[in-house]
Amino acid sequence: MYSMFSQTISAISTPRGSGGIAVIRISGDEAISIADKFIKAKNGKVMSEIKSNLAFTADIIDDKGDVIDSGIVTIFRSPRSFTGEDTVEISCHGGILVSSQVLARSLECGAVQAGPGEFTRRAFASGKLSLSQAEAIGELISAKSYAALRLARINVDGALKAKTNEIYDEIKSILSAVYAGIDFPDEELSPLTKDEMRQLTAEVLEKLEKLKTSYKTGHAVVEGIKTVICGKPNTGKSTLLNLLCGKQRAIVTDIAGTTRDVITEQVVCGNASLLISDTAGIHNTFDTVEKFGVERSVQEIEDCELIIAVFDSSAPFDEDDEKIISIVKNQKQAGATTIGVMNKADKCANPDTNRLNGIFDKILIISAKEDASYGVMESAISELFSCGMIGENDGATLTSARQYARVCATAERVKEALTALDTAGEDFAGAELEAAMGVLGEVDGRKVGIEIVDEIFEKFCVGK
Repeated sequence: MYSMFSQTISAISTPRGSGGIAVIRISGDEAISIADKFIKAKNGKVMSEIKSNLAFTADIIDDKGDVIDSGIVTIFRSPRSFTGEDTVEISCHGGILVSSQVLARSLECGAVQAGPGEFTRRAFASGKLSLSQAEAIGELISAKSYAALRLARINVDGALKAKTNEIYDEIKSILSAVYAGIDFPDEELSPLTKDEMRQLTAEVLEKLEKLKTSYKTGHAVVEGIKTVICGKPNTGKSTLLNLLCGKQRAIVTDIAGTTRDVITEQVVCGNASLLISDTAGIHNTFDTVEKFGVERSVQEIEDCELIIAVFDSSAPFDEDDEKIISIVKNQKQAGATTIGVMNKADKCANPDTNRLNGIFDKILIISAKEDASYGVMESAISELFSCGMIGENDGATLTSARQYARVCATAERVKEALTALDTAGEDFAGAELEAAMGVLGEVDGRKVGIEIVDEIFEKFCVGK
């Protein structure tokens, strides 16, 4: 074990495998002197003589003085580097063996192997990045849609940081004025009146509530919406899954009960990411295997965020449909978003949807066999989860459950401050606002436990 703040680290920062180039990154106080032991610039200069931010050609030498490879090397000196430390980046030919040899030489010459996310963690520790920006870098790397990529880019640029800083400073301004009046009553400091404090605190709460709503979009785009496709047998659930996946993911036949277990797939639907489970048809059955599948289906519905219930528009509602409607109704009351799909519109273009009114957030009439139905589904999901809102709210969007929880907790503290203002006075309201500042500061790492930081950076790949 080593302290990542005291030793120089090294890792391959490009994906493992064959390619045009591989990049090995060395960062820390000894980065330049370590590189000098095995990198020989073709212009004859030693590393300490070479200017920062200047790419130069060099040979990479093994312990016998033989050339492992030739490449391009760049030196970034502290504090003007990604990590805020002295950093050397070596671009050599891409390949598992050659890049591994270059990395091995850096370790032989004094560096230690970097762990997951350690370069980004050093950037955070040195103040080059806020915690939300560091999280956004991870999201940028793992983005599976253009929307996720755009949202990550916005937060890497500091949109969320700027918004939380703004709210943080507004709370601090209220506290400064209130405490100045309390602590120095004889000075002419123009303290806030109770009404002014109430108004400013209410404005802070309004901004927090608005920021909270952005998580619905951020979660849908980045983390993915836990989605269940349900319905009785042979309504077209698997056909709808295949439509959303863009491939034949589930077996489709005219035989009822083909799907007997839960099939799960992650797909991108427009701007939203869906973690879709296609469930066994819910109906009364004496078949032991089918019965188990139905129980699993109900469990999936009770644990999801978006329910897509599929009905056969060419047939009247029956007892099994009513059971599904009842389950969906209960889950909607528990907070789930619901879409009712009247499928098989090729057989009945104008079905009666009155039974679904008031239970489903959206009622769609489609034929899942037709490609055009994908656009209908995409539009409905995008509208329900505000996926066209990326970049609004000053560009600030909450993208992780951790961020959302901290903003929610901050809002609760601010609400307590407003209550205290009317029941206990400015002193007690100020104490709640101080607590609110502490919680809000955790969003971007002003005050956050080491366990949380560890958890965030453990998700990063080695070399980032």
